[in-house]
Amino acid sequence: MLGYYAQYSKEYITTLMVVTTLFFALPIFFAPLQWARLMRWSVPEHEHLAIYFGRCLGAFILVVEVAMLRSATTGTSFSYAFDILFVVFTLMFFVHVYGAIKQIQPITETLEIGFWVILFVLNILFYPAASITL
Repeated sequence: MLGYYAQYSKEYITTLMVVTTLFFALPIFFAPLQWARLMRWSVPEHEHLAIYFGRCLGAFILVVEVAMLRSATTGTSFSYAFDILFVVFTLMFFVHVYGAIKQIQPITETLEIGFWVILFVLNILFYPAASITL
């Protein structure tokens, strides 16, 4: 199953990069509170810390976006970009499950659990090799 659609891995990672840059990385980086409100978070009265953490998160998402861009445009570090995504998707899954169990997040974030599972499976299917080499 690993790499079943490997011949389309460039198209997959390019599409993923464009979508996540437009709908996650840039909005969180430039307008974290507006993005949070859209996702149904209640925003605290003192917003500076929330803005800071939101922009930090957006910056780290942009790092992942650059890794995907490099692999899609140059063909180098292709497997490495996918390996980074495995880690991101796994950690985000656990972050959202924890929030759901503790009931400390809006429903939009709980529904995101399925999103991370789907992305993990897509990453498996579009992995650019038949095996992972660490």
